[in-house]
Amino acid sequence: MAQATGAPRKQSGFADHPDYRVDFEPCAEHVRVTFNGEVVADSRRARVMKETAQAPVYYVPRDDVRMDLTTRTDHHSYCPFKGEASYWTLDVGGRSAKNALWSYEEPYPEVANIKDYVAFYADRVDGIVVGD
Repeated sequence: MAQATGAPRKQSGFADHPDYRVDFEPCAEHVRVTFNGEVVADSRRARVMKETAQAPVYYVPRDDVRMDLTTRTDHHSYCPFKGEASYWTLDVGGRSAKNALWSYEEPYPEVANIKDYVAFYADRVDGIVVGD
């Protein structure tokens, strides 16, 4: 399968590291993300990613994110277990946070369930609140 750029898609890291874990579990808690006085994500359908040697990360369904307050950037990163991540900048009330959120739009098949979810860098938003 080729990427949109025409470059061949890299093989996932699971082939060489079958014991590596990327668990994507439902989160029982309400998750809200705030930035510059606005709630930019509000979800009771969030999930938490627990990945080998990484801190847990909360992911919110894209439908629960104020994507109208974001602008896609040219920045991308690559994870050998999830694929290529796309990034967005938050713009709220004259304040911006560059590359504050990311998503794996074409994840590897082993983690296909992360598609359509978005995560935020905690140090680029004002708060990620888990629970009421």
